[in-house]
Amino acid sequence: MSKSCKGLAMELVKCLSESDCVKVEKRSVRECAGEKSPCIPSECVGLRETYFNCKRGQVDMRARIRGNKGY
Repeated sequence: MSKSCKGLAMELVKCLSESDCVKVEKRSVRECAGEKSPCIPSECVGLRETYFNCKRGQVDMRARIRGNKGY
């Protein structure tokens, strides 16, 4: 279950690394992931929310019994 969000994490990093926040503003991926900047595409925002829900599902006891949905 610890690796169930790994695919989402890789997709999020890839999406953010191709965004204007990283390319134009020369900021790190971590800084861009934590903000609600207009230069981040909506796809990356959706991936960030999905990744958050995946990580939250790892500590939710109901999801631990059923298993995390994964990617």
